[in-house]
Amino acid sequence: MPLSPRVPDLAALDLLLSVIELGSLGRAAKAHGISQPSASSRIRYLEQLVGVPVLERTTLGSRPTAAGALIAEWARNVVDAAARLDAGIDSLRAQRDSRLRVAASQTVAEYLFPKWLVGMRARMPDTSIALESGNSAEVAKAVLEGRAGIGFVESPRLPTELESHVVGRDRLVVVVAPGHPWARRAEIDAAELARTPLICREPGSGTRISFERAMTAGMPGWEPNVALELSSTTAIKTAVADGIAPAVLSSLAVASELAEGILMSPMVTGLDLERQLRAVWPIGQKPTGPARDLYAIARRPL
Repeated sequence: MPLSPRVPDLAALDLLLSVIELGSLGRAAKAHGISQPSASSRIRYLEQLVGVPVLERTTLGSRPTAAGALIAEWARNVVDAAARLDAGIDSLRAQRDSRLRVAASQTVAEYLFPKWLVGMRARMPDTSIALESGNSAEVAKAVLEGRAGIGFVESPRLPTELESHVVGRDRLVVVVAPGHPWARRAEIDAAELARTPLICREPGSGTRISFERAMTAGMPGWEPNVALELSSTTAIKTAVADGIAPAVLSSLAVASELAEGILMSPMVTGLDLERQLRAVWPIGQKPTGPARDLYAIARRPL
């Protein structure tokens, strides 16, 4: 049931109680952190709403009228109830801020999240953070089902129920074993890559979806040529290093192997392999508390 427009707001009622308690509009204004003219304006507005004077101004200060004393008696219960509501909300916020569940695709979880975690520890040291790692499809499901307060994915294809925002960029690269013929070449073209069986991540992986989308954009009618399908980036890197077949992986995931010469990476011409990394949450449910802080950290340049 809607309240009557004659009911004053809590700030005015709280100020009235302070004036009565402190005996002075000036002292009450100071206690509430507002100027005396603002306090006077708030009391006048209260009197206009209720239709009767609530204070008598004297040379010694302010005191309630008979009507003001009655309104103050009623107001005290309202203000006390509001204080209990405020305390309850604080408790809920503290509970929310004490724990954060995050879902992230494997590349983000393994190569970006540890850096973000350092920033989170500095900003919210008392927040417990739990990370669920999976492919982009699994991350989307975790967020939609409420098992994660925020998700991070590599896939350009997302459920329509999710809102997404770019937090970074990544590039896919072809990797081969040092003994592979491509290891001695500076570049290969997209057509040669299209003809070659590859080690791939499982369906639903952001890496696989991004690669397949890039291939079909550059070569309509292309069909995946899968030599081996694995659900772990680490397993794929091991299989590639063993010479089983080439693979296409995130540059973040293979940076150390390329630096050490464990894997080699010829450039691919005629193909756009850059992709966006995104934070996701249900539409209309913007991140709050620790999730909002993690999103802000994730958007910072590395």
